[in-house]
Amino acid sequence: MSIEEKVKELNERKERLKLGGGRAKIDEQHERQSLTARERIESLVDKDSFQEVGLFARHRCTNFGMAGREFPAEGVVTGAGSVGGRLVHLASQDFTVAGGSAGEVHSDKIVQAMLAALKTGTPFVFMNDSGGARIQEGIDSLAGYGKIFYHNVMLSGVVPQISLICGPCAGGAAYSPALTDFIIQTASARMFITGPSVIKEATGEEITAEALGGPLSQMNYAGVAHFVAENDLVALRICKRLLSFLPSNNLEDPPQLEADDIVVPDKTLNTIVPTDPKKSYDVRQVITRLVDGGDFLEVQPLFAANIVVGFARILGRSVGVVANQPSVLAGALDINASDKGARFVRFCNAFNIPLITLVDVPGFLPGVQQEQGGIIRHGAKMLFAYSAATVPKITVIMRKAYGGAFLAMCGKELETDRVFAWPTAEIAVMGPQGAVNVIFRNEIAQAEDPQQRRRELIESYQSTFATPYAAAARRDVDDIIEPAETRRHLAMTLDILHTKREFRPMKKHGLIPL
Repeated sequence: MSIEEKVKELNERKERLKLGGGRAKIDEQHERQSLTARERIESLVDKDSFQEVGLFARHRCTNFGMAGREFPAEGVVTGAGSVGGRLVHLASQDFTVAGGSAGEVHSDKIVQAMLAALKTGTPFVFMNDSGGARIQEGIDSLAGYGKIFYHNVMLSGVVPQISLICGPCAGGAAYSPALTDFIIQTASARMFITGPSVIKEATGEEITAEALGGPLSQMNYAGVAHFVAENDLVALRICKRLLSFLPSNNLEDPPQLEADDIVVPDKTLNTIVPTDPKKSYDVRQVITRLVDGGDFLEVQPLFAANIVVGFARILGRSVGVVANQPSVLAGALDINASDKGARFVRFCNAFNIPLITLVDVPGFLPGVQQEQGGIIRHGAKMLFAYSAATVPKITVIMRKAYGGAFLAMCGKELETDRVFAWPTAEIAVMGPQGAVNVIFRNEIAQAEDPQQRRRELIESYQSTFATPYAAAARRDVDDIIEPAETRRHLAMTLDILHTKREFRPMKKHGLIPL
């Protein structure tokens, strides 16, 4: 054969392999309102930037009729491309090829892409769309999953890992996304360990696949998913936006955008938080007025909504924001909020993203269910995460800051770099009403007018302890600022702290109370 003929054969082979399961299967994928594996990659990466690796890979299985069967690209597309001009490594499962089932070579291709991300210090994006393990390959398929899980852990804290759930993700396959940093699940995707039919057979419980493993279930109740997308295209847009806030690896600072250094006071912040501690408000209104262009990417908005976490920028610098949400459970910390907050804090610390904490917390949520569910252990995760964090830590106390929950929201004693308080801040061991009931119980009971005496004592307690001035006098607050000037103070402090270095005792790792 001449070179021209060989090149023609090569191109024909490539075109056939790139069709995956064939035109009919691709049409079925489109009928389900889903993109194909290759279309997802094309929609994510910059034009003409994707370099595929392993197109000609083939399985080695000969059992159960597998001998001689060809699965194009082994049912998963892997390689590297750029997103916004920055390199990422990718794996995208192809449901048109054997339902995207994972066999030995399929898994090895994914691991190869993960190792390439580790060697080059670039994010790893895994697009899941698979019917599960390739049963014909038996233990080889199971071993393949194990390799993926192991390398998820090796990449953890070194490069960002993002999972997109674009179709089925069941059984052992669901553990790989769970080991990554962020999960973006589409509305039609389903993710669970055991499906509805198995659950019915094992326990007698009946439930639909959507109620069990749909995105709202995995977000609202399980806290597994971090973002919910209407479809593949929206999921890919979320992925792009998320990557824009993150560094490529743990040795880099987050990308910094050009920004106008002029910061003007925002008088709206002076009235946005009610002075009456019993009145609620949406803390996201505060966040959007503090950050560049009101651009705030909230993470897990429907899970543990009493705490708000997410990414933003201040004068072009990426920051992680953690804030109590007074409109849900009065902003009290409970088990789920503690888990959500601690995990986010640890991610930001791993990838050099400064932390801004907005405090309006009445305490840990009381109740038998919370105590028996381990609120002590879960609440301790917040204390551990903030204490272990060495990135710049800035805390703003807007209103209530009571007891251990205040410390868990990055109080000064956790080596916080700056603690600012608004004049409306109330900082104390507990709320004035509760404190007075404990300290002056007998005096109130013996008074001629118990209610009047109780009001007087509450006012006295507030003026003595529950003010920012008492805390500032003891240097638990660095400065008391006008709310309108908060953005300026945050910007100045981030500029001062951007070279911060903090060293800790040598050890393998701390023992967070899991």
